[in-house]
Amino acid sequence: MPKAILSVHDKTGLVEFARGLQALNWTLIASGGTAKLLRDNNIPVTEVAEYTGSPEILGGRVKTLHPAIHGGLLARSAESDLGELKKLGWDYIDLVACNLYPFQQTVAKPGVTLDEAIENIDIGGVTLIRAASKNHQRVILCCDPADYPGVLAALRAGTVDEAARRKLAVKGFGMTAGYDAAIDAYLAGDEAPLQIFAPLQQKLRYGENPHQTAFLYTYKPGAGPLGGKVLQGKELSYTNLLDMDAAWQAAVSFEHPTVAIVKHVSPSGIASADALPDAFRRALASDPVSAYGGVVAANRQVDEATVRVMGNLFIECIIAPGFSAAAREELAKRKNCRLLEMPDTVIEPKFEFRSVTRGVLMQDSDFGDPAGTPEWKAVSQRAPTAEELNDLRFAWKACRFVRSNAIVFAHSEATVGIGGGQPNRVDCVRIAAQRAGERAQGAVMASDAFFPFPDSVQVAAEAGITAAVHPGGSVRDAEAIAAADAAGMAMVVTGVRHFKH
Repeated sequence: MPKAILSVHDKTGLVEFARGLQALNWTLIASGGTAKLLRDNNIPVTEVAEYTGSPEILGGRVKTLHPAIHGGLLARSAESDLGELKKLGWDYIDLVACNLYPFQQTVAKPGVTLDEAIENIDIGGVTLIRAASKNHQRVILCCDPADYPGVLAALRAGTVDEAARRKLAVKGFGMTAGYDAAIDAYLAGDEAPLQIFAPLQQKLRYGENPHQTAFLYTYKPGAGPLGGKVLQGKELSYTNLLDMDAAWQAAVSFEHPTVAIVKHVSPSGIASADALPDAFRRALASDPVSAYGGVVAANRQVDEATVRVMGNLFIECIIAPGFSAAAREELAKRKNCRLLEMPDTVIEPKFEFRSVTRGVLMQDSDFGDPAGTPEWKAVSQRAPTAEELNDLRFAWKACRFVRSNAIVFAHSEATVGIGGGQPNRVDCVRIAAQRAGERAQGAVMASDAFFPFPDSVQVAAEAGITAAVHPGGSVRDAEAIAAADAAGMAMVVTGVRHFKH
């Protein structure tokens, strides 16, 4: 009779799987908690301690670490190996069902102690998975409950073929590699070099273009795209995910009800208001032409009123922390509109990665000014009014999400013109002014980096801008300040740059 060893923390689907194996005349061996679950469900099982002749020790820390177990797993399909096992009174073990202590989930909890983290480092489970994976030419590994039905179906049909066993083994090695990487990262702390490991979540339809392949990897196994839940619509594409992430990061960076509309990873409009419908209306007004076919992100639950102000605008995706029942009903009429519900409004990525030739770049995420905005300094003859200062703070925050060179015109906590992605700053000012038109009158301007020449300030003043914020630090700062003073413009420097490449 074939033998299976079952030792799982996540017991999802285990009872049904064990019953299926029992019906196929498999002998089941299980460790303490797993064995108890099977006995409670009237499934015959042999405890590991009984099978090995050695009791569990050290409070259960040593259960499956025994030659009778690992000899049975690592023995090849060779007469010499089987003969050696028989001399010792042991036998082949043909299947392993095992998953690991929840180390990643444990260390993600607020206030977790080092002792709690270490207690959740699995040793025996990792060893079982690696042994089964190494000897996958003979042994079947199930380290994911989602694999139970497929394995049972294959066994009922005859056998799990070598290609399937290899695929299961690859999943096992991936699981243990990610597990060890998580332990390494936790114990090393934030200052140590990051060990990069992210399990594959799904293959995407294609990349930026149809001839490019694309995949989504995740730092949180089991979570949906970006950690959210897809509620409706077609499968999310590579570009959908990039745009949704950019829009989400922008929207949740503001405290008041805020909407960000993004196209090609560039915001066309960002606006805050007392109510979400007004925030959407004002974000759309920033650049209604570019908003067509864009992605919408909101930092509040999307209600029916917000959906109604969207009108007939074609929207690819909407991402929000929730959708009311009435909003869902309305949005269901937009069959091609994808909805992604996020579990919270926490800004989570600590690091950013970019591929370069023969390497990968990593940097801390830009969460804004490290010292906050109170460090700002007015350098012009005229200080900004309270209203201008409020808009400068809004524009400065919005500017962080625009590709460099980045220029944002804003008024009353809404963008009215955005210019970005150009190799010279004054062209970005011209683009923002063109987008804003008459709305630039009385608006403010934010620049992600210093003004290298006074021309940007002069063009902004001609458009109607009354106040500007930028990092400062140019050798020509005095010329930019003089241009502001000549136009009666208030100017503030932050001492912090927000390049985005």
